[in-house]
Amino acid sequence: MSRPILLVTGASSGIGAAVARMAAPDHDLALHYNSNSAGAEAVAQTCRDAGARVAVIQADLGAPDGPAQLFDGFDAAFDRLDRLVNNAGMVDQAARVADFTPERVARMVAVNLTGPILVAGLAARRMKTGASIVNISSAATKHGGAGQYVDYAATKGGLEVFSKGLARELAPEGIRVNALRPGIIDTEIHAKGGQPDRVAALAPSVPLARAGTAEEVAQAVLWLLSDAASYVTDGILDVSGGR
Repeated sequence: MSRPILLVTGASSGIGAAVARMAAPDHDLALHYNSNSAGAEAVAQTCRDAGARVAVIQADLGAPDGPAQLFDGFDAAFDRLDRLVNNAGMVDQAARVADFTPERVARMVAVNLTGPILVAGLAARRMKTGASIVNISSAATKHGGAGQYVDYAATKGGLEVFSKGLARELAPEGIRVNALRPGIIDTEIHAKGGQPDRVAALAPSVPLARAGTAEEVAQAVLWLLSDAASYVTDGILDVSGGR
């Protein structure tokens, strides 16, 4: 039996990289990145060493032609798509809403909402019964990100609504769609947002009294993608330590 083909966006670091590495023994992989080519190639080599066939594809998913560029690269390497992890996203510097600029908000929406919507649509064209999509949201949808990332939280809330609609649209075709909400996870995204100490500062506020790891999120993602979750669609899974 052929191995499932999994596309992971934002696979050069963090949660996307952890998903790719964990999936590699049982999947062939298309790994997307935007700017971190060295990170993507390092993840790809680890996956190849684990037995996966791997294609590495660059695309700016916040650009109008980015999703189509991603799938041009995908189609050159694979003839079908079984599983998608819609993970690529961004944060910006912590700021109050009153200080947001039109450029910041437009880029946030393009990368975190428009891009994933278009990627999921292009993926669905290539999927058949038994396929699965996981959209990576955030526990920020529950808290709103006040004083820091309200725009980020809003885009992730939009992604959850999109996941619900897409799940119901694709269910008659036997394609499952779920969202997953990571909480405070120890990855590089906090430093990218100008707060490298954010994990240490917030970990004590988590009911489990610690941050999560990218690998813990990856375990949950792979369960949602797998046949073990064959009766799970239109769901939102929190991986947030109770926060």
